[in-house]
Amino acid sequence: MSDAELVLRSTRVITPEGTRAATVTVSAGTITAVLPYGAAIPATARLADLGDHVLLPGLVDTHVHVNDPGRTEWEGFWTATRAAAAGGITTLIDMPLNSLPPTTTVDHLRIKQAVAWDKAHIDVGFWGGALPDNVKDLRPLHDAGVFGFKAFLSPSGVDEFPHLDQDQLARSLAEIAGFDGLLIVHAEDPHHLAAAPQHGGPRYADFLASRPRDAEDTAVAALIGQARRLDARVHILHLSSSDALPLIRAARADGVRVTVETCPHYLTLTAEEVPDGASEFKCCPPIREAANQDLLWAALADGTIDCVVTDHSPSTADLKTADFATAWGGISGLQLSLSAVWTEARRRGHTLEDVVRWMSTRTAALAGLDARKGAIAPGRDADFAVLAPDETFTVDPAGLQHRNRVTAYAGRTLYGVVKSTWLRGERIVADGAFTEPKGTLLGRPR
Repeated sequence: MSDAELVLRSTRVITPEGTRAATVTVSAGTITAVLPYGAAIPATARLADLGDHVLLPGLVDTHVHVNDPGRTEWEGFWTATRAAAAGGITTLIDMPLNSLPPTTTVDHLRIKQAVAWDKAHIDVGFWGGALPDNVKDLRPLHDAGVFGFKAFLSPSGVDEFPHLDQDQLARSLAEIAGFDGLLIVHAEDPHHLAAAPQHGGPRYADFLASRPRDAEDTAVAALIGQARRLDARVHILHLSSSDALPLIRAARADGVRVTVETCPHYLTLTAEEVPDGASEFKCCPPIREAANQDLLWAALADGTIDCVVTDHSPSTADLKTADFATAWGGISGLQLSLSAVWTEARRRGHTLEDVVRWMSTRTAALAGLDARKGAIAPGRDADFAVLAPDETFTVDPAGLQHRNRVTAYAGRTLYGVVKSTWLRGERIVADGAFTEPKGTLLGRPR
């Protein structure tokens, strides 16, 4: 401990072994030891005494649409990473859309990296995209360090990122399986969506009917079938249909390599409470009924659902029209995700250790970053969030850091106030005050 540059001390530190009073030492941006609370502090080390606030590993959000470059008026690396830092997130992985160009070639990846490098308040990595015509680009993107590949099985909402039909999915997945890469999939079946009633207008019930559960269930079943045939790794994005859970459980029992995520909005908001015309609640797949939500929570508890990520997908306010059919679909949740999930988790009897497992440990593992991220343990990056779990706040959109301050959580009272966020041993935000960007651009570990 004599070479420690920084020491953080709290009566509540969440470690892989559980929550305990501890002293955490840091040198050169890396955790060097987790010691008893009363350990002596070297005279040369800076001490951050956190009292009873909880010290937890910085969150890792593997599903964020930064939209930069090309749609920077929707969001950008500066604003997105500030919002993330304010919410205790220290690492995010950016989706290959809705930026222009999308991250579907190595040249496009380099463009995005050039835009991001001096604007990132937290660490940032990148997913590649799998399109009908870019199978030849998948291995080069993998070699260039993307964390995996995003594909849609139904229209994405932007013309430059077309979806894959089943034959195209098979070709892309076979290529990715050849180098044991990861395909992450928006799983809704286009035929079921086309057959669903499409009324448009402001009624949320009509929008919900237009994105039925069987569209998710059918797409998940088809994806599992392809993964089984090719022994490929696949990840189901933003699961909202609880009806798909038995398919996933059975596939895992058969040895299929499938992981699953859900999102804060599916766990904390319900269809019954969405006002008509309130398209800040629109996302695809949609927010479903309370009974469905209960089953998602049960699947988190038993491990069927691996992790919770934001799917932060903002737009300009004018695109959030009162017509659910034409409004942009996406929930802006980076800054509020930890508090939103913790609020509902504590009500249901879950612990902060559970939340850390879902939003940091398992997301780090999904991205292959678990040697450096996702836990307070020696050898890991000194990425932390300091949380006052019993304090509450009421969501005021004016206090949000993302570019367009539209939120489905406006006016809600949430538990869990993030007091500060630390990146590799440096405090990057505290009580609303930010440092200059200190994030780095990440590549997939070799």
